[in-house]
Amino acid sequence: MGRKLNVVVLGLTITSSWGNGHATTFRALLKGMAARGHRVLFLERDKPWYASNRDMPSPDFCTVALYDSVDELSERHAAAVRDADLVVVGSYVPEGVAVSRWVQETAEGVTAFYDIDTPVTVARLERGDTEYVSAEVIPGFDLYLSFTGGPMLDRLEREFGAQRARALYCSVDPDLYYPELGPVRWDLGYLGTYSDDRQPTLNRLLVEPARAWERGSFIVAGPQYPDDTIGWPANVARIDHLPPSEHRRFYNAQRFTLNVTRADMVAAGWSPSVRLFEAAACGTPIISDPWPGLDTLFKPDEEILIANNSEQVMRWLRDTPSDKARRLGRAARRRVLASHTGIRRAAELENYVAEVNATPMVRAL
Repeated sequence: MGRKLNVVVLGLTITSSWGNGHATTFRALLKGMAARGHRVLFLERDKPWYASNRDMPSPDFCTVALYDSVDELSERHAAAVRDADLVVVGSYVPEGVAVSRWVQETAEGVTAFYDIDTPVTVARLERGDTEYVSAEVIPGFDLYLSFTGGPMLDRLEREFGAQRARALYCSVDPDLYYPELGPVRWDLGYLGTYSDDRQPTLNRLLVEPARAWERGSFIVAGPQYPDDTIGWPANVARIDHLPPSEHRRFYNAQRFTLNVTRADMVAAGWSPSVRLFEAAACGTPIISDPWPGLDTLFKPDEEILIANNSEQVMRWLRDTPSDKARRLGRAARRRVLASHTGIRRAAELENYVAEVNATPMVRAL
């Protein structure tokens, strides 16, 4: 490990996991950064929907400061941004384009855009949507850290002028996610916020098997589902919001857990979700929808099961011996602990920063 870094992160949220996957991503990464000796300040826009749902208002691995406007950000935190070795702006930050411009004008260290929503971002840019980033500010960052790897990295550099597009996948905190003994309550479960493009796959891989197998027990946890239009079968339990403190218990209470990927991320490939790594760290066997690059993260049939239709799901739920299911779960856990922890991501980020410092580029403003 190189020298200790002074890091500032401007992200959507770290204090609240309500209705977003950003908080748990930042928590695992920044805890890993702290464990490796780095000092981190997280700057979060104060929003009422997060203020009323803060499940980690004061992390012990970083300092959190809330701000109400870009003007306040500039007035209160310019010195911290200027003096930082690394400044990271996350996707979906409110007024993200203005924040990015201010960071690029103020920071004297390495700057990075951390895209936790890369395929969604690219689709928005193609439509001319600049809600949180624009094609004009992308070349001004020294690094474009992407939740999506594979061919998307070349595209970010070629089409949008990213100086260095590098994969920085989500990760898991093994201190929070691990196997534990307890009753198995459900044959198959799913954890995720509702989205229109995920729902058809969730219907195919969980709702249809539940209708076909009335003796089976299923559960879907996550907010914003239009329950009056989905028509959940009687054997599908619902939890509106499950805080991260309950995720481990949730995964360990399932025989199998389901991973479902958003359409833009399926099209791009190489876009693992944090839920995928959390479930694997718990040793829970995973059934996933297929997408390019998944087999580079987990070995099909040895570390993960890949399903295209409800019949495959039904066969695995009813016919998989318990010892095979346990082997799948243990193998996936070994893979995650070796490759997908927050400390591992922190080391990758250190290497990217060292790369910038070794070969600096002229910043485009």
